[in-house]
Amino acid sequence: MDSNIKLTTKQAEEKMKIYREVFDVVRIIKSTDIRRMKCGQEPELNENMCRCYDFWNKDKQCENCVSEKALTQKKQYTKLECLENDVYQIIAKYLEIDGVPCVMEMIHRLDNENLIDNDGRRILMNNLTGYKNELYRDPLTGVYNRRYYEDNIKDLNENVGVAMIDLDDFKLYNDFYGHNAGDMALETIVSAIKKCIRSSDKIIRLGGDEFLLVLPGIHSNIFNKKLQQIRTRIKEAKVDGYSKIRLSVSIGGVMTHNETIESAMYRADKLMLQAKSQQKGMVVTEENEFGVIDNESEVKDRQRVLVVDDSYMNRMILTEVLKSDYEIINAASGEECLEIIEKYGTGIDIILLDIVMPGMDGFEVLNYMNNNNWIEDIPVILISSEDSNQYIRRAYEMGVSDYISRPFDAKIVYQRVLNTIKLYAKQRRLINLITDQVYEKEKNNKMMIGILSQIVEFRNSESGMHVRNISTLTGMLLEKIVQKTDKYYLSWSKRFYITNGSVLHDIGKIGIPEEILNKPGKFTKEEYEIMKEHTVIGEKMLKNLELYQDEPLVKTACEIVRWHHERYDGKGYPDGLKGDEIPISAQIVSIADVYDELVSERVYKKAFSHEKAMEMILNGEYGAFNPLLLECLVEIQDRIKTELDGSGSVKKETYKKTIQEIERDMNMNTL
Repeated sequence: MDSNIKLTTKQAEEKMKIYREVFDVVRIIKSTDIRRMKCGQEPELNENMCRCYDFWNKDKQCENCVSEKALTQKKQYTKLECLENDVYQIIAKYLEIDGVPCVMEMIHRLDNENLIDNDGRRILMNNLTGYKNELYRDPLTGVYNRRYYEDNIKDLNENVGVAMIDLDDFKLYNDFYGHNAGDMALETIVSAIKKCIRSSDKIIRLGGDEFLLVLPGIHSNIFNKKLQQIRTRIKEAKVDGYSKIRLSVSIGGVMTHNETIESAMYRADKLMLQAKSQQKGMVVTEENEFGVIDNESEVKDRQRVLVVDDSYMNRMILTEVLKSDYEIINAASGEECLEIIEKYGTGIDIILLDIVMPGMDGFEVLNYMNNNNWIEDIPVILISSEDSNQYIRRAYEMGVSDYISRPFDAKIVYQRVLNTIKLYAKQRRLINLITDQVYEKEKNNKMMIGILSQIVEFRNSESGMHVRNISTLTGMLLEKIVQKTDKYYLSWSKRFYITNGSVLHDIGKIGIPEEILNKPGKFTKEEYEIMKEHTVIGEKMLKNLELYQDEPLVKTACEIVRWHHERYDGKGYPDGLKGDEIPISAQIVSIADVYDELVSERVYKKAFSHEKAMEMILNGEYGAFNPLLLECLVEIQDRIKTELDGSGSVKKETYKKTIQEIERDMNMNTL
């Protein structure tokens, strides 16, 4: 180990005496003090020691404590910290004093004498506050992000409850309703969770639809009830603008046992996956490894029947017929029926509905269910003394599954209820099966496409981000163009094929000689002609997949591969197609490809800024594009800059440069 780290008490005191001439505060912090701070306990201090956090007027450890980090990693760390209107630099240096692990912490206020004026200090403080918030916060949901987990949470060893929460069917929300629906679903989940937890609890979005929940100092019994409360709250939550979406989450929860939060998270994640494999919408903990759906499920294994009739006698008769095998809920009016539907949703297995009721009648209930897409998920049997053909025809047109006239036979009612519930249950299982199969097929397709595209990029010496960026930007443009026009008949499935096929746009580059492909300078005329052949080579490669020629994905990929270098004015290659002679799939990928090429560094060019790239595209410097697509590009440019331009990384680099310059000017590297 570095001799500069191992010191005697006398050597440490001599160094501190020297450092106090430069720094405002110099102190030694023992490992025991840091451990006590993590647990919220008062360290035992003598006159030569001080609490790490007393300088900052805090009663707890900082979330980004560099002293703890220096102690854990046995290194030196530096950070900038704000206190009221002042900026401080903190250096934490790992030491062993007489064999005892310690940290020497040195604090220095940055003022005019340190080459930072008032305006500079104000700007720096604003930038630091904003950067810290951006660094550790998920931009969509506002909760902590994975970076925060990595830097501040995972290595903590505390008594906490740890839960992994995963949104069920998140991919389907994105695919069927669009990414905005998926984003709204995530925001709704976070809002629901926040209503159930304390201010000291932490929500962390680890990525996609996965969240980590850390609950300090919670008892195991309360922890289990809290997870059930969260699950129920999310189930009852409504996604604004998407009434069809019914949220559910799978949750795995553990209590820590003399281990890091990272270790507990892995255990919780296994339980969460167990919950998903058993039945979506479950909570599984170590105390309840079989899982619980909700409090009602503990006492309810039977299907739920809603009987809607203004006659008390009719409700009681139907209840008597069905109560031995079903859970019965009664509603005396159409208004009450809707309240129950909103409460239970698809937790209702069937509705027995009267037509003639005071206030809201049966047809108005059916109309509401149709407008909110409930009729597809909840079967309705109409039971009424009204037996005219007009009534019955209207009821079937509005989506009822069956019609029973009064007076009714008890056995007939029971059997028809049973048959209808069985039929809908079978349909739901079939839909789930097909959904799972489609998902697996899609996943495998994406995996194979991703492998092929990565091979191309590896050979082309490009960043693996190119493929991802093309796919992302293609998806954005598709979302925008379907909002503006129905000219191109871009169904959900067509958009799916275009987005996935886009990553194969340059697959033909596999057939281009490497000395041309990775040439750092400008192509000769002959080299450029060879390079242009990648479009034809790529199409030929895909058409050699004889077994898959009828697959829509392959057909769409062939369009993109061959024609993504065509231009709207007919001056592109290989075929000189003009206007909408070029398939819309190739037009969209073409503009996405040009944008990403401009903002990315290549062996033959530096990266342009987002603004410069937009200017060059709109000025026609890279050829002519569909005016409608250019409108779409302009309208989504803020989103493009956020997701693809790397604005966050630019700020990060700027922040790093600022710190490095300050450290260099103050000669801090002499330690």
